[in-house]
Amino acid sequence: MKFAAQLFTAVLLAFSSHAMAEKVAVLGVEEALLNSNAAKNFREELKKEFADDEKQLVALEKQARELREKLQKNAGLASEDDIKQMRMQFQKAFAEYQRRGQELQQKRGEREQAFIAEMRPRLDKAIRELIEGENFEVVISKQATVYSANSVDLTPRVIELLNK
Repeated sequence: MKFAAQLFTAVLLAFSSHAMAEKVAVLGVEEALLNSNAAKNFREELKKEFADDEKQLVALEKQARELREKLQKNAGLASEDDIKQMRMQFQKAFAEYQRRGQELQQKRGEREQAFIAEMRPRLDKAIRELIEGENFEVVISKQATVYSANSVDLTPRVIELLNK
C-alpha cells in the first residue's frame, strides 16, 4: 500500500514537472557508461587480465565435479574409509573452488569500481555539457519511465560525448 502511494506521488510529480517544464529528456546513465568505447576496452582488458585465473577456476571446477562423480559412483562399492577419503578430497577441492571463485569475483568487483570511479568525472562532465548546452529543464532516469520517445533520449548523445 505504501509503495502504491509512493508510485502515485512519483507519477504525479513527473506529470506536473512535465507540464511545467518545456525541455524534458530521459537518460540511461548506466547504459551510457556501459556502451562507451572506454567500457568496451575495459571489458577486454579485464578479460585478458583474469584469463589465467579463469582457467584455474575452470580446472578446479572440473576437478571437484570429477571427485563428486567418483564419490557417487563408488558410494556402495568402496570401503567406508575410502568413501571418507573421497568425501574429504571432494570437500577440499570444492572449498578451494569456492574460495578462488569468491576471490576472483572480489578482484573483478574492485577493478570495476575503480573503472567507474575513473569514468564518473567524464560521465558527469558529458551529461552537464549536454544539459547546459541545450538548456534542459528536467532530465528523468530512463529506468524510471514507462515510455519515452527516442527523440527525448539523451543516452546515445552522452555515449558520443564519452567516446570523444
